[in-house]
Amino acid sequence: MQRLAMDLRMLSRELSLYLEHQVRVGFFGSGVGLSLILGFSVAYAFYYLSSIAKKPQLVTGGESFNRFLQDHCPVVTETYYPTVWCWESRGQTLLRPFITSKPPVQYRNELIKTADGGQISLDWFDNCNSKCYRDATTRPTILLLPGLTGTSKESYILHMIHLSEELGYRCVVFNNRGVAGENLLTPRTYCCANTEDLETVIHHVHSLYPSAPFLAAGVSMGGMLLLNYLGKIGPKTPLKAAATFSVGWNTFACSESLEKPLNWLLFNYYLTTCLQSSVNKHRHMFVKQIDMDHVMKAKSIREFDKRFTSVMFGYRTIDDYYTDASPNRRLKSVGIPVLCLNSVDDVFSPSHAIPIETAKQNPNVALVLTSYGGHIGFLEGIWPRQSTYMDRVFKQFVQAMVEHGHELSSM
Repeated sequence: MQRLAMDLRMLSRELSLYLEHQVRVGFFGSGVGLSLILGFSVAYAFYYLSSIAKKPQLVTGGESFNRFLQDHCPVVTETYYPTVWCWESRGQTLLRPFITSKPPVQYRNELIKTADGGQISLDWFDNCNSKCYRDATTRPTILLLPGLTGTSKESYILHMIHLSEELGYRCVVFNNRGVAGENLLTPRTYCCANTEDLETVIHHVHSLYPSAPFLAAGVSMGGMLLLNYLGKIGPKTPLKAAATFSVGWNTFACSESLEKPLNWLLFNYYLTTCLQSSVNKHRHMFVKQIDMDHVMKAKSIREFDKRFTSVMFGYRTIDDYYTDASPNRRLKSVGIPVLCLNSVDDVFSPSHAIPIETAKQNPNVALVLTSYGGHIGFLEGIWPRQSTYMDRVFKQFVQAMVEHGHELSSM
């Protein structure tokens, strides 16, 4: 990224020099027309470097965590250079699933039982060929939580696994009930307020590898679920550290933002249809307790949650559910080191709802806030196919916690 900045600055200087000395020989020749194009390029490069490319805001609740991140996770203090031709929030959000690669990953699937008779699908990447951690009993384990309707097949999950493979770590993806092709055995799905399934998964994974460093990373709704779990359980968790990406901090604010006309058209309606499709596959399981015809007529996530999710989990009103689902309420109780990456232009998580003041009061919490990046976007480089800023933050942070996490306790 430093190379990109140098190239852009050099381009600006060269173009400015050219404009001072070039001879006008006709609009479509090497003169006026080219001057206009080059002039626009210079102006755009100047605007990009002065207004778009910025260092993220690092908010921590303690000096020791801040110093730790600067020493071992320097990416959070470096200038983030969004893709020069696509830095706007909606563009980054829409483009990422189509432009980023999908590294091949061979999973081992495991179905585990829950206390209510249901089952959860876990996709393991064991990394048996790890050169750094040949002993499986002590190989670091990263639990990954996808977004609202996501599974282990999402490109951002595959990238995290690929990066973890490079570090020699093992990964396991927690697929929410009913979304990964497994049968739904009980009339229950999932929501970001109810942490029972996550608690079951964490207990199961830790029981298999009690001597291995255990971390977790959650994306979007997966991050909300992870933070709600950490806020409820405090320091009494086997997790050593956690990271979240593009979390919706206040569910009311998220819903309000996504119901604005353009955001509803681009995101809200599509995600609502994905939710409807997900539950309609198991329609026969819900007909006794939920009016599924009414659910299938929902036109927004809020309507879906009012007619399905809040009813499913026994909330009296949709407001009760959204209050319980908002992780900003529990951030002060998080008891392990947590890094949270958000973009302030994310239409899924409005900047005014990011709990900056709460984060400052908890020495275990660090917020990394970029000016641009959208929702799970964070594209960078000219052609952002292989890696994103989010990927680099993930890799540096988990490596820092595995290799240097002990330093935090001694600071």
